[in-house]
Amino acid sequence: MNERVNERVSKSKLFSSLTFTRGPEMKNRFMLAPLTNTQSGEDGILSDEEYKWLTMRAAGGFGLTMTCAAHVQARGQGFRGQLGVFSDDHLPGLTRLAMKINDSDSVSICQLHHAGMRAPEALIGETPVCPSINEKTGARALSTEEVEILVQDFIKAACRAEKAGFSGVEIHGAHGYIIGQFISSEINKRDDQYGGSLENRSRILFEIIDGIRAECRNDFSIGVRLSPERFGMLLSEVLILAQQLMDGGNIEFLDMSLWDVTKEPVEEAYQGRSLMSYFTALDRGNVRLGVAGKIQTPQDAELALVAGADWVMLGRAAILHHDFPNQYQRDVNFEPVQIPVTRAHLDKEGLSTSFIAYMSSWTGFVESESISSD
Repeated sequence: MNERVNERVSKSKLFSSLTFTRGPEMKNRFMLAPLTNTQSGEDGILSDEEYKWLTMRAAGGFGLTMTCAAHVQARGQGFRGQLGVFSDDHLPGLTRLAMKINDSDSVSICQLHHAGMRAPEALIGETPVCPSINEKTGARALSTEEVEILVQDFIKAACRAEKAGFSGVEIHGAHGYIIGQFISSEINKRDDQYGGSLENRSRILFEIIDGIRAECRNDFSIGVRLSPERFGMLLSEVLILAQQLMDGGNIEFLDMSLWDVTKEPVEEAYQGRSLMSYFTALDRGNVRLGVAGKIQTPQDAELALVAGADWVMLGRAAILHHDFPNQYQRDVNFEPVQIPVTRAHLDKEGLSTSFIAYMSSWTGFVESESISSD
C-alpha cells in the first residue's frame, strides 16, 4: 500500500522541478505567498519572529519562499510590523533571512511593495501619495519627479535584496497598491507620461523592471504580481499587460492573484469560463505562470496545475501547515486542518502573538477564547 501511495505522489507534477530563464530552479511547484504578518519592527527591521515564520516554511518544503510585501519607501508602509527594504539598515536582517532560506533548498524572493494611497496617514506620519489626488483616502498626487524617484527606489530596493543574497524579487502590482493604482484608469487621472493610455499607466512597472534588469546580475530573477479584478482593474487591460510582460523577456514569472482559482470573472462579458483560464491561454513563452486564490488542499493544488498553471501559491494553507509540501509528499492522503483553529495550533506553526492577533481579525479563522466566570 505504501509503495502505491509513494508512487502516486512521485508522479504528481507538484513535485517536479521548475526551471526559469534566470535564477535557480524550484525543487517543486509550491510557492509561499507573500503574507502580511505584522511581525517585524516599526523601523522595518526583520524580527526574530518573522525570521522564524518564514524559515519554517522554507524548511517545510516550499520550493520558493517569498517575504511579505516589503516597502521600498518609508511612506509606502501599508501595515504595522511590515518588513522594510528601503534602507541599508535592513541589510543585516535580510541577509540572515536570505541565507537561511537558500540553505533550506528553497528559492529566496523578496517582494517589493509600496502601499501608495493605502498607506495609513497615522502610520507613515504624512499624507499618503497616489498617482492622482484621491478624495476617498485623502492621498495627494505624486509629481513627475516623485514618480521618477519612486521608480529608482524600487530599483534600489531590488539591488539591496540582491546584496542580501536573495535569488530575486517580485514587484507587487496587485491589490490596489501603488503600481496597481497607476495601472487603474479609475484611480490614475494623470496627464503626463504616466497617465492616460494603458501604455502610459503601466510605464512605471516596465521602467522598474528594465531598471532592475540593468542594475542586478544577469541571473537575478524578477517576478510580477497582478490581480485582474477590484481596485479599478479591467480584465481586458490586465490581459494585455500580462501578455506584454510575457513577451518582454525581462521577467521570469507572473503571479496572478485571482481571489479564487475556480471563479468566473466578475465582468459579465467574460463569464462562462474561469478567470484563471484567460491567463493560462496566453502565450507565456519562457515566463512561468502561477496562481493564488483559495488553494487550500493538495487536491486544489493538483487541479490548478491540471488547469494550466506552472506553480501554485499557498497563503492560508501555509499559515495552517508550515510543512504543507512535505506532509503531502509523505502522505498522499494528507488532509489539512479545518478552520477555525486554536491559538495553540498557530503557535506551533510558528506564528507570533501579534500574527495570531492579526489572524483573529479574519472571520472564522481562529477559535474564540472561552471566558469563564467565577
